[in-house]
Amino acid sequence: MIVGVPTETYPGENRVALIPAQIAKLKDSVWEEVLVQAGAGTRAGFPDSEYEAKGATLVSDRLDLLRRSDLLLQVRGLGANPQEGRGDLEHGKEAQIVIGFQEPLTAFDELREYARRGVSALAMETIPRITRAQSMDALSSMATISGYKGVLIAADHLPRMFPMMMTAAGTITPARVFIIGAGVAGLQAIASARKLGAVVTAYDVRSVVKEQIESLGAKFLEIKVEAGESEDKGGYAKELSEDFYRRQREEMTKVLSESDVVMTTAAVPGKKAPILVTTEMVQAMPPGSVVVDLAAERGGNCEATTPGEKTMVGEVTVLGPVNLPSTVPYHASQMYSKNISTLLAHLVGEDGFNIDPEDEITAGTLITHKGEIVHPMVKEIMEKTA
Repeated sequence: MIVGVPTETYPGENRVALIPAQIAKLKDSVWEEVLVQAGAGTRAGFPDSEYEAKGATLVSDRLDLLRRSDLLLQVRGLGANPQEGRGDLEHGKEAQIVIGFQEPLTAFDELREYARRGVSALAMETIPRITRAQSMDALSSMATISGYKGVLIAADHLPRMFPMMMTAAGTITPARVFIIGAGVAGLQAIASARKLGAVVTAYDVRSVVKEQIESLGAKFLEIKVEAGESEDKGGYAKELSEDFYRRQREEMTKVLSESDVVMTTAAVPGKKAPILVTTEMVQAMPPGSVVVDLAAERGGNCEATTPGEKTMVGEVTVLGPVNLPSTVPYHASQMYSKNISTLLAHLVGEDGFNIDPEDEITAGTLITHKGEIVHPMVKEIMEKTA
């Protein structure tokens, strides 16, 4: 079988699905050849010469790569790149295998296109959150980068420094940072803000994360929620009622009014991000303070957020960064490449490459197969929205 790694075509996407260090491992497996489109890794800091040195075959013609590849490795598959990705689909092999981010809980038209073409599409977003699959969890990898970079963006826009400093000119008090959401991105943001010297408070609807927050040196803001209401079986935060969110906003207002930086990270897979910070709450923040909304791509947790833009609410800066992992493409690609390579290794058994729908990891990741949409959750959501 032949593996193909095309250049990413989504606007502003700088990552690459496979880095040179992983090439040799693939060629030692069942893959007879690894094709890499010329320039695919350049924007991420991986020149063509490194791919060649590791045994990859460079292909200058994208269509040639698409036609020859049995398996395509992408950062953004058709669902996550509907405009540019459709052309790739039409030029690919019949019954091709495509692995990448696919937006499977919302990109239903694109999934139908995959099924029509007989493509076996695997979505990196739906890797099961089980111990055996931790090293394949691309969402967590990218969230780690987003949490780190979000803090740097906040520090860059804040008109004061993060750490406390004792100087001859007097004592500089530390910045006060409030982080909403203690998933992977939130925990990384806490760690990064603490390393920069800020005083950090964090909140999450899942009270079970209190110990993790406090272990990183932050204070946990506790707002009571009924047991079992805040987290689903996969470990993701659940969407709660608007009544709860209203009470939550009321209890968070005091903390926001005393914060120099607020970072929001709360997202629910396949849903619009819940509004946790109203414009009125932003207006109560100190002049010069900053809001960084890491949920901007899902509509934002802050009412004043405009995805991809900077908005001023009085003297408060509201930032809605999108695709943050692509702004740190070297390490984002390194982590993603490891995730996708580990998944490939899982799919290779004694009899070679095998898509086994009965396997827990494969079943959780496989979206379309043999002309059908096969993922149970995706099928259920599509039926409800039809």
